[in-house]
Amino acid sequence: MKVAVVGVGYVGLVAAACLADGGNHVVCVDNDDNKIENLKNGIIPIYEPGLTEIVKKNVQAGRLTFTTDLQEGVENSLVIFIGVGTPSLPDGSADISAVLGVAEEVAKIMTDYRILVTKSTVPIGTHKIVSDLIASTTEVPFDYVSNPEFLKEGSAVDDFLKPDRVIIGTTNPAVMEIMKVLYGPFMRKSSRILFMDPASAEMAKYAANTMLATRISFMNELSGLCESFGADIESVRAGIGSDGRIGNAFLFPGVGYGGSCFPKDVRALIHMGNQQGVPMTIAEAVRGANFAQHDRFAQKVLDYFAGQSGIKLGVWGLAFKARTDDTRESPALYCIKKFLDAGIAVTAFDPEAGCGELEGKIEKVDNAYDVLDAADALVVFTDWQEFRTPDFDTIAEKLRKPVIFDGRNLYSPAFVKKQGVEYHSIGRA
Repeated sequence: MKVAVVGVGYVGLVAAACLADGGNHVVCVDNDDNKIENLKNGIIPIYEPGLTEIVKKNVQAGRLTFTTDLQEGVENSLVIFIGVGTPSLPDGSADISAVLGVAEEVAKIMTDYRILVTKSTVPIGTHKIVSDLIASTTEVPFDYVSNPEFLKEGSAVDDFLKPDRVIIGTTNPAVMEIMKVLYGPFMRKSSRILFMDPASAEMAKYAANTMLATRISFMNELSGLCESFGADIESVRAGIGSDGRIGNAFLFPGVGYGGSCFPKDVRALIHMGNQQGVPMTIAEAVRGANFAQHDRFAQKVLDYFAGQSGIKLGVWGLAFKARTDDTRESPALYCIKKFLDAGIAVTAFDPEAGCGELEGKIEKVDNAYDVLDAADALVVFTDWQEFRTPDFDTIAEKLRKPVIFDGRNLYSPAFVKKQGVEYHSIGRA
C-alpha cells in the first residue's frame, strides 16, 4: 500500500519505518529541511533502540523515502498519517494547530479520494473539527480515521511491530478493511485491532495514559507512607502486584513520571473535563502527586546537606526514563534545578541524553564514574541497565562521603550497606 506520514518526529518516524517494514511504500514528509536531509544521509534525530536499523533497512529496500514536499506525499499515497506534535498550551490544553495546518494543506492538494489518519494525540472531538475543515476546503471525497499511538519510549519499535492493540476510530466498513490490510503484517498471530467511533478512539488514548500515570502516582504516594511507618514499598508492590486484578506493571515507585506523554496528556484530560463541566478530580490529584514526589525526593537530598556549603552532587541519569534520550519534563532536570537553586553544584552522566534546558548550568561527563570525583553524594535518577550493578568499591572510594540517593530503587539496601555505602531510596526504611 502507498502511505504518507506527515511529521517525522518520535511518533511519525517510528510509524513510517515500521509500516515500510511491513512491505508498504512510505513517503515521510516534514517541513524541517535539516531533519529531512539528515534522514536521507542515515542520521536519525532521536535515540530509540532498533530504529536506526529499521530505517536504514527500508531506505535501502526503496520502501522508505523522505521529502519536504507535501504534494509529493499526497499525490503518491492513499493513506496519509498525521504525526505532528500537539504540545501543551499554557492552560493545559493540547495545541492542535499543526494537525489542522496539515489537514488543510492536504485538502488543498488532493485531487481524488484519500484517507487521513491522525496518529498524533489529539483532544476528544478533533475528528469533527478536522473533518469539517477538510470538507470546507475541498469537494474531493475523503475519510477520516483516529488511530492513536501507544508507543513506549525505549521500546517503540517493538510496540509497533508487536502491538497489544491497534485502535481504529472509523464507522466506514470500507475504511475498516483498508486499515485491516495496512496493519495485517503485525497481526499474524491474532488480530488485535479494535474498531470504534473516532471520539472513543481519541478518548481511549487519554484514558490509557492517565490510568498508567495514576498507578505510578499511587505507588509514589504509598512510598511516602511506607517510609513514615517503616514499611517496605517493594514488599507492598509484590503483595498487590500478585493480585491478578491489579497485575505488576507500572507499580514501581520512583521519583515520578515525566516525558512527552504522561504530563501532557494528564493536563489535557483535566482541561477537557473542565471545559465540559465534568472535573477530572482523579487526574488532578495524579498531577499534584507527581510534582509532590519530585519535591519529596529533592527535599530528601537538600535536607541531608542542610546548612553545608560547597556541596557537589554526582548524578546518574538525565533522561526521564531509560532507553531514550528524551529529557522533556524529566524528574531529573526538575530536581537538579532545585539543587542548583540551593547553591549545589552538579556533575551528570547519561548514556544518551543531553542536559536539555540545563545546558551550561551543569557539568556533563562521558564516563559514569567521573561524576563521583570530588562529589559529596551520588544521586540516581534514571534506571539505565548499566547503573544496576555498579562498582560500589569505586563509588565508596571516589565520593567524599560514600552516600547514594536512589530515585529508582535499583539496589538492595542490605547489600549496599555491606559495601560501606550509606543508602537512601524510595519507600524503604
